[in-house]
Amino acid sequence: MARSPVWASRPKTRGVVLDVIRAARSISRVELAMATGLTGATISEVVRELLGDGLVVEAGRGAPTGGKPRTMVQLNPPARYGVGVQLERNACVIVVVDLAGRPVARTSFHGVESMPPEQALPLVASRVDALLTSAGVDREKVLGVGLVTYGPQDRTAGVQLTPQPTEDWYDYPVAPRLAESLGLPVLLDNDAAAAAIGEYWMGAVDPDSTYGCFYMATGIGGGVVVSGEVYRGSSSNSAEIGHISIDVNGEECPCGNVGCLENYAGPSAVVRQALTMPDLARRLALDPAADDFLTEFSRIAAAANAGDPEARELVERSARYLGHAAVTVSVLFDLDTIVLAGQSFAVAGSLYQAVIQQELDRRLFARKAHPVRVVPSVNGSDAAAIGGAVLVLQSELILGHGRAEDGPRPVPAGAVDQT
Repeated sequence: MARSPVWASRPKTRGVVLDVIRAARSISRVELAMATGLTGATISEVVRELLGDGLVVEAGRGAPTGGKPRTMVQLNPPARYGVGVQLERNACVIVVVDLAGRPVARTSFHGVESMPPEQALPLVASRVDALLTSAGVDREKVLGVGLVTYGPQDRTAGVQLTPQPTEDWYDYPVAPRLAESLGLPVLLDNDAAAAAIGEYWMGAVDPDSTYGCFYMATGIGGGVVVSGEVYRGSSSNSAEIGHISIDVNGEECPCGNVGCLENYAGPSAVVRQALTMPDLARRLALDPAADDFLTEFSRIAAAANAGDPEARELVERSARYLGHAAVTVSVLFDLDTIVLAGQSFAVAGSLYQAVIQQELDRRLFARKAHPVRVVPSVNGSDAAAIGGAVLVLQSELILGHGRAEDGPRPVPAGAVDQT
């Protein structure tokens, strides 16, 4: 491997070294040089800087290798923090994570979805402030906020391009307004992409792999990560598997497509199907007027897990549709792994995992070349919020404030377009 000169781009070099330390948990300077291809002198200088900034600490001696034991270095988790804010259709989840991606504080609440953004975002900001205070986190160590929502989005402008939960949110500059309220940088991103990168940061996947994340809360989303970076496409609205057409003669979706996966396999679709089954709807006390599909879906999933045949039939049908999508995405991107994340998978993940795995094992084009594993998210129902916080850490510390090819830098506090 070619070695980089000592005058290599410092932010990029620091990011590479820090990411290797993060992935390794504990590593020596000699091992860092081998892993990065950088010279020993460059590694020594970068590690000295990282120690001086408090981002890493020395962690004792490594195992003897025949010579002097090597001094190990590792991340210093309380050195920096990121905040993740997930705006769902039915709730808001806020988490604070340390430099290692571990949650140190969490809160969730309802009501935001019924408010216009002018009211909702100041409320979110107040909850973030309260959470940081109660957790005793020094705001000087907070790198920013990752605001994650469903798509489509204009990440560069920090704007949602969907009229959900209401028309007031369409084309609204959510990231700049929240940055203004908080006095912290805010990065807008897709919830599924955030959940996907959270798996990478937590060390749950091979850092050199290409893997997908299926995210299911009230809707269905997807993300693909290649060697630690989210595949963005031309507008960062890629891998939206919920809007893959599975029926060319299907009903028109609000997105403009027809026969979209989400309208057959999403939680709201499962609930609608259950309501057409009188005995099941009565047994589970499903409310036809309810708009909280997560709660209604959870009842169906619990019944399916308990062996109710009608509930299990509905969940397995949804899972087969998702298995169809998994085969499609795996063929397009030649995936190694598919991670199942989000609140709905948290309550019914074992059934979905088994059925999706069966579909991949049976139908995948590349199945004789390599298997594709289906695994649950290590971050559970909070995967998107945790991933949002991790995206801020990655953008600021690893990617050097968001290189042009990697997407926008978090919107600075006060940088609000007044037009």
